[in-house]
Amino acid sequence: MNDTLIVKDPTPFQEILHELSKNKAAVAGLIIIALFLLIGILAPLIAPKDPFAQEISLRKLPPFSPGYILGSDDLGRDMLSRLMYGARISMIIGVISVGIAMGSGLLIGVTAGYIGGWYDRIVMRLIDIMLAFPYILLTIVIVAVLGPSLFNAMVAIGVSQIPRYARLVRASVLAEKEADYVTAERSLGASPLSLMFLSILPNCLAPVSVQATLGVGEAILSSAALSFLGLGAQPPTPEWGLMIASSREFITNAWWIVTFPGLATLLAVLGFNLFGDGLRDVLDPKLRE
Repeated sequence: MNDTLIVKDPTPFQEILHELSKNKAAVAGLIIIALFLLIGILAPLIAPKDPFAQEISLRKLPPFSPGYILGSDDLGRDMLSRLMYGARISMIIGVISVGIAMGSGLLIGVTAGYIGGWYDRIVMRLIDIMLAFPYILLTIVIVAVLGPSLFNAMVAIGVSQIPRYARLVRASVLAEKEADYVTAERSLGASPLSLMFLSILPNCLAPVSVQATLGVGEAILSSAALSFLGLGAQPPTPEWGLMIASSREFITNAWWIVTFPGLATLLAVLGFNLFGDGLRDVLDPKLRE
């Protein structure tokens, strides 16, 4: 008897991975993200020096000085070590901020879109009020109310991004809740909570995942801006925005102290933007070739 070779169809996840692997920009972005994540996780093991240790006699050493590959800052701290620890902080900021925004936005959007009526009108008007404020201004106001700190900056960034996820999820829920599969499950006695969170919500996550990827990069950039203004991380935390803010007066005579944190921020944000754009191209059928 001849053996029959059975070829299984690829799963949706495998199809997404295959399409992503063909997108050079997405692959490049993923490599950058993975590199920064790896550096952040392994910072205590691979950092050559203590990022907080000061050596005033070795302050403002240029790059490639003995024992200081990227030089030292105005207090004699190793720039490479501080950048490595800064990668950990920036990744945590991005993930927590987006987690706050996405979790709250999903809950608000799915309930407003499914329940509708007066609840939807009230919630969406509150969202419109938040959107009426410029994003960075709303973030600054929230931090000013809560007090300047790294944690409060993450909360402020997350809260300021909630309207984007709420409106995105609501629009998807409005399109999905009248679909045949929802009507069939409703007729079989499925509860509203089951319909909202087990049936409808999973089918609305594709655009949300793209927004979340792009949102991580924006959160890193916003945190750097808040730290630059003195509203985010506080000294001596090795956060990239704070490193730029505390050394901007040395830009003419010690360029590396400002340049390297700026380049790190640029690369991290670029990585998330490239990956987010590639993920959008893969998940949106209209953008596929």
